[in-house]
Amino acid sequence: MKMLNEKAVWLITGCSKGLGLAFARQALEAGYRVVATARDAGSLVALTERYGDQVLATTLDVTNETQIKRAVAEAEQHFGHIDVLVNNAGFGYFGAIEEGEDAGVRAMFETNTFGPLNLVKAVLPGMRARRTGFLVNISSIGGFVTYPAVGYYNMTKFALEAMSEALSKELAPLGIGSMVVEPGAFLTDFRGLSSQKQPETRIADYADTAGKARDGIFEAHGKQQGDPDRAARALIDALRSPEPPVRLILGSDALDQARARLTELAESMDAWEETTRDTSFR
Repeated sequence: MKMLNEKAVWLITGCSKGLGLAFARQALEAGYRVVATARDAGSLVALTERYGDQVLATTLDVTNETQIKRAVAEAEQHFGHIDVLVNNAGFGYFGAIEEGEDAGVRAMFETNTFGPLNLVKAVLPGMRARRTGFLVNISSIGGFVTYPAVGYYNMTKFALEAMSEALSKELAPLGIGSMVVEPGAFLTDFRGLSSQKQPETRIADYADTAGKARDGIFEAHGKQQGDPDRAARALIDALRSPEPPVRLILGSDALDQARARLTELAESMDAWEETTRDTSFR
């Protein structure tokens, strides 16, 4: 796999705020060229004013396949190619599984899972032709660890992680990298009421599990310890390394949760090993 070129072109989704904005800003500060996208390109004016020709701002709703094709075409026409795709756009939908409403759930899957999938498919022909490139899918520690009220979000991110890992095995022989990033809680608007969705339904039987967890998610807004700019610089460092990881965890909280989950899995496997192995023909 080729090292990241110092003038590499990044296409980043969801750049209006939060981690997406931090990724765009830090990539630009590092000297890279960036195609910054958002559903409202007007929200990217500050980037274009500060970085000029180094950045191309364009409208992109990742659920719109026509806009995906147009954004990729604009990027390739303007900068010649795309070296790094960062699938960052996404949102949460918080409530018990039984409380979930079909329209809200499907909308989140379209943004969190099918949008990234369609973007990957749109940029891969160019990367394959040049035998170089990086796909970066921004998941969450919620793509590895589950919690009450987060089940539907977990589902979208588990799918994204499976896609990322499969891509890494398919694309490595072609010189293309695939990485999934699992951030913990970073100080963005992700937990804010204006950014998230939740079912109108609340079932009393889940008050002490999903209900309490749902409220806790929003109450924790503004208290996150993760620094988005540090996260962005960590991603750049990982992509610059001779052997970028397939899975990159960001945040001490995320690392602690991942390690606890691995311990839990190992203990469960050990406890049920005899049953697991005793299923073959004798």
